[in-house]
Amino acid sequence: MLTREQALALHPAPAVTDSKVRRLRLLAEHCNPKIRESVASSHHTPVDLFERLARDTDAGVRGCVARNEVTPCDVLRELAHDRDEQVRGWVAVNFYVPDDVMLELQDDPSETVRALVAWKASLAESISV
Repeated sequence: MLTREQALALHPAPAVTDSKVRRLRLLAEHCNPKIRESVASSHHTPVDLFERLARDTDAGVRGCVARNEVTPCDVLRELAHDRDEQVRGWVAVNFYVPDDVMLELQDDPSETVRALVAWKASLAESISV
């Protein structure tokens, strides 16, 4: 089995061009939330689009921002207070969510979000043992 680094070396991603970023900006405005979700899921989405998509009216779009590993920490902090518990749940399981956000989510009103926080903590403990 190849490591992530070996796979990347064998199959490098194409360079991110101005044209690709322009397309992401255009698609972020699309009326179809599934198209906006694809932008929110991209690892090449610019920070200002993450910020905008984190305030999207569609919870699915905000959830894609929350689970994206390259979403900036400040955007994850904002989404930790989202009105939708599924969005907050995606924040909780994002590997790169800051510790202060995890502490906040431990006391989330949603039992589901609190359970996800506990589950993630148990994974971290099992890895460190």
